[in-house]
Amino acid sequence: MLLIPAIDLKNGRCVRLLQGEAAAETVYSDDPAAMARSFEDAGAKRLHLVDLDGAFKGKGANL
Repeated sequence: MLLIPAIDLKNGRCVRLLQGEAAAETVYSDDPAAMARSFEDAGAKRLHLVDLDGAFKGKGANL
């Protein structure tokens, strides 16, 4: 089985949304690069990035 970690980006931060609501976010990190490195250090070979600003506003801002 291949597990692919994901980072959701909003306003340059790693977040998790509650039930997909843009206003209901939990911030996990202000440093997406450090978060990506931690997944790499844990053995991840791939990473799924989601630009939530782009998804909600129609214009990418984080990638």
